[in-house]
Amino acid sequence: MRTLKGKWALITGANRGLGLRIARFMASQGCNLILHSRDLSHTESIYEEVTSMGVSAYCVAAELSRPEEVQSMINVIFMKGTQVDILFNDAAVQIAYRTEYFQTPVEDYTQSFMINTIAPMMLCYAFMPPMIKRGFGRIINTTSGIQNEPQQAGYSASKAALDKVTKDLGTTVEGTDVMINLVDPGWCRTDLGGPKAPNDPDSVIPGMVLGAFADDKKSGRWISAQDYAGMTLEEALKKFEGK
Repeated sequence: MRTLKGKWALITGANRGLGLRIARFMASQGCNLILHSRDLSHTESIYEEVTSMGVSAYCVAAELSRPEEVQSMINVIFMKGTQVDILFNDAAVQIAYRTEYFQTPVEDYTQSFMINTIAPMMLCYAFMPPMIKRGFGRIINTTSGIQNEPQQAGYSASKAALDKVTKDLGTTVEGTDVMINLVDPGWCRTDLGGPKAPNDPDSVIPGMVLGAFADDKKSGRWISAQDYAGMTLEEALKKFEGK
């Protein structure tokens, strides 16, 4: 298994939910972290937690619905000279559940696509070329298995678009040590998933991080995190890579 000790990972939505759990786990593996949230105050707690584990970290802020703020965040990271080795595009929004789905407002789509598709792709386009130049990189884009639910059309359509661009980008690096893949956490009891979701959010580890540790030079895959619930990272990697 490849060690990621000393590598730098950018995690969007690192202050809560699945992003928080990814941050804790990656810190436990010795990975340095760039912790994103909407406001710098939101990541103070997780910053203190991960730095107490002996890794380096700093916080960045951006409202992902505003491209200018996403670009400013990218600029900050470049100005700091940080080499982003791993990108977890985890932050997302589900605008609403529309029982009257024929009355779905345009804003459901525009907001969903800005946060769930466009912002992640801005980050991919910023950090993937340097990864390719250096010959190493991992991008893990969080997707969703929701289908046949027009009540959530804005959310599901934005995730389907993210799937498409991720798979297309994956073809450009297939067979190299730059890998870009998708991970579906399943329906979890988070702020986004709500209290009625069947899965404990802790169950997403190690599935959510497999794409960072895998070493088989394959891209464009859909990883179901729930298929690896309860496993160690080593066990999950053996299953994932077919060893």
